Amino acid sequence: MPQNGSTPARLDAVIVGAGFAGLYMLLRLRNAGFSARVIEAGDGVGGTWYWNRYPGARCDIESLQYQYGFNDELPREWTWSEKYATQPEILAYINYVADKYDLRRDIQFDTRVTSASFDERTDRWAVQTDRGDEFSARFCIMATGCLSAAKVPDIPGLERYEGEWYHTGAWPHEGVDFSGKTVGVIGTGSSAIQSIPVIAQQAKHLTVFQRTANFSMPANNGPLDEDYRAKMTTDYTSIRKAARNSPAGILGRPMSDKSVLEASEEERNREFEARWEIGGLGLGGAFNDVGLNLEANAIAAEFVRSKIRAIVKDPETAELLCPRDYPFGTKRLCVDTGYYATFNRDNVKLVNIKGNPIEEITPRGLRTGNAEYEFDAIVFATGFDAMTGALLKIDIRGRDGLTLREKWEHGPRTYLGLQVAGFPNLFTITGPGSPSVLSNMIVSIEQHVDWIFDCLSYLREHELSTIEASREAEDRWVDHVNEIASHTLFPMANSWYIGANIPGKPRVFMPYIGGVGNYAQKCQHIADNGYDGFELDSGRVAVAAG
Repeated sequence: MPQNGSTPARLDAVIVGAGFAGLYMLLRLRNAGFSARVIEAGDGVGGTWYWNRYPGARCDIESLQYQYGFNDELPREWTWSEKYATQPEILAYINYVADKYDLRRDIQFDTRVTSASFDERTDRWAVQTDRGDEFSARFCIMATGCLSAAKVPDIPGLERYEGEWYHTGAWPHEGVDFSGKTVGVIGTGSSAIQSIPVIAQQAKHLTVFQRTANFSMPANNGPLDEDYRAKMTTDYTSIRKAARNSPAGILGRPMSDKSVLEASEEERNREFEARWEIGGLGLGGAFNDVGLNLEANAIAAEFVRSKIRAIVKDPETAELLCPRDYPFGTKRLCVDTGYYATFNRDNVKLVNIKGNPIEEITPRGLRTGNAEYEFDAIVFATGFDAMTGALLKIDIRGRDGLTLREKWEHGPRTYLGLQVAGFPNLFTITGPGSPSVLSNMIVSIEQHVDWIFDCLSYLREHELSTIEASREAEDRWVDHVNEIASHTLFPMANSWYIGANIPGKPRVFMPYIGGVGNYAQKCQHIADNGYDGFELDSGRVAVAAG
């Protein structure tokens, strides 16, 4: 029962999270007459762009493609200033959308969902929050994001540290001024690669602690070309349709149909150089076997290492920055502005902690296996408990009281990344088992939201109470996701794609690597065939009607 003794608020859907996914899901449901409420932990909309306010934060997908595409109106109304938009600009865009469609009136801010339990007697979800709210909803839709559960490493002594410390994924909204300070940054992933050049310009001295070097491509950012903007916004619906049918949800220089092993050295260098000059994530598509063949991959990797050596003046530092422990592109490729050149600055030092890990945080800094360091501030750029972390923070219980944590004890299992067997009417937007983090997230978000909306409309039209992935379909899909991944080089890296950054987390390759367009076709085919692989039931529709 509700803590205040009142009856739980009855809704068609509770949506958890007010980022791109939650806002679009709310818009679609509300416009069709479904009652829906978004529950958001922050005090504003934005999701990952609300929390990630670290210096230098910006998108690694071109701004003209990293925006909503559900109509032609929005792209013409909003004007992006740069090729790769910064966090403040993206957050301003999301707020603009929320205001344009008056979405805030159905969002409850400063509230965390703590539990969600499926009641088999009524076919409804009982959702509880940290503020004592209780909701009774036919559908529970998780729009919690793939990279939203910040991970601070379990290093002894942090509670004794006398300076200031920050995590890039939970940055103070008022910002941080590092002027005149000695700063330590732990980690060299995407957020570190974006923030390190900016922090280095402010700090008196910056020490970067690197366990594993990362491949990073230059953004080659700049103001948007007006002709290109006009071309992209004239018929954005068609552009988004094409993106949905592409391998990664991104339009640009297409993947070559030629093997790097068949190309001459001159051809290789010409194609690699062209993509390096364009900037962004396209270098992996220079040849069609870079992600599949180790010999081909090694050629691409060495090209990037040659670029690092050309940029970084100190040979020893350059070699430390050259990734060698995993194939190119099998960890998240990063996009940077001046990252490698930052290590040419006199006030920046790189420390390799692979052989001498950080042993403790001291009151004035930290200690590795062979040295002690003092800092005014420490920045943890240590990433997230990706794909599953935000979901497992909530006590989610399905049939027979089975918790999602128990269900995923040996790794996440879903059907299409949309549903979990044993958890009726629970949907996960861009969940594990979908392209999600291997794609343009907004393209994948829109495809998932549209599919869920069509599904809920189908249930309403046919007076059906529940939809639930069958265990057989879930097993087949998990096997398919693993099989596709096994044909690539991705499983060879200890990446957050397989949960390797979280001690004790099962090592399972979580995203679907079969391509955005191919995946969307599979989803549509399943829906067109009466939701093949799902179990639909009308047993309690009269009770469940919300």
